[in-house]
Amino acid sequence: MSQQVDKEVDASGLNCPLPILRAKKALAEMQSGEVLKVTATDAGAEQDFPTFAKHTGNELLLTEKLADAFVFYLKRR
Repeated sequence: MSQQVDKEVDASGLNCPLPILRAKKALAEMQSGEVLKVTATDAGAEQDFPTFAKHTGNELLLTEKLADAFVFYLKRR
């Protein structure tokens, strides 16, 4: 995918709620409109990130399911 990314968080190997907390911290340091890429291996992340985006007002642009991980692209509100 050719999504432009401003910041990346690798939350591989971390269990809920750490991937969400890392994403929240990263988004807080970003400007409106910037894109955050989060890689997570926790199975719960697939449900957690859409919910997180909805509750925080950030836009979930894309979710990719790889062999052993999920990749989420979030746009800062």
